[in-house]
Amino acid sequence: MKKILTIAGSDCSGGAGIQADIKTITTHKMYAMSAITALTAQNTTGVYDVSEISPEFVSKQLDCIFEDIFPDAIKIGMVSSKEIIEVISNKLKEYKCKNIVVDPVMFSTSGHELMSKDAMNTLETKLLPVADIITPNIFEAESICGFNIKNKEDMIKAAKEISNSLKCHILIKGGHLSDSADDLLFYEKKPIWFNGKRIDNPNTHGTGCTLSSAIACNLGKGLSMEKSIYNSKKYITSALKSGLDIGKGSGPLNHCV
Repeated sequence: MKKILTIAGSDCSGGAGIQADIKTITTHKMYAMSAITALTAQNTTGVYDVSEISPEFVSKQLDCIFEDIFPDAIKIGMVSSKEIIEVISNKLKEYKCKNIVVDPVMFSTSGHELMSKDAMNTLETKLLPVADIITPNIFEAESICGFNIKNKEDMIKAAKEISNSLKCHILIKGGHLSDSADDLLFYEKKPIWFNGKRIDNPNTHGTGCTLSSAIACNLGKGLSMEKSIYNSKKYITSALKSGLDIGKGSGPLNHCV
């Protein structure tokens, strides 16, 4: 059985974060492990409080995992402090980890800033460079490249700019574009588009977490990056089309589709 590790924050309502990752990994019939970086008090209507785990305890979680059940792939989500980001980056290098998927959770779906500028800088300089693929949304890609993204041409421009400093695959998610929902995979100056149709479903809580976890699962199986993204987008589309409606706000996907 393939073993997948998620390093992220906990969502007590189960729609995003560690809980969404574990559901996704389990649905892919793989063994899920987790290192928790933060506890959140949240539900479908919003995030009401966050309690960070100490960097020392994050480090101990990672040592326990890597020294016993070494993962075939790793997904990294919410890492809100400079110190935790540094710990994770150092451990990934120390244990020579592979198939690393980083979902740079800088902004919420609505565009709300979730990290301090100091933490963002550490993420960009310490963690993103060790990734095999990063999966920013439009807001996050704008933060990394330094300019606004309004259309698909801007997405290519942003990917080129980001690739100047990062040598990994870059998947810019186009869900926030006004005229498209296409995603762009960029690597070694080669753009590959994944066409996406907008699905009439307001319940999209945890979409980014789920996609990055699914990509990690597919990479853990030994599939190519392009095939891993294709399979993961197909899974996300099915989970959205299922029409699960739970909670008073923007509810979660049906991870068990």
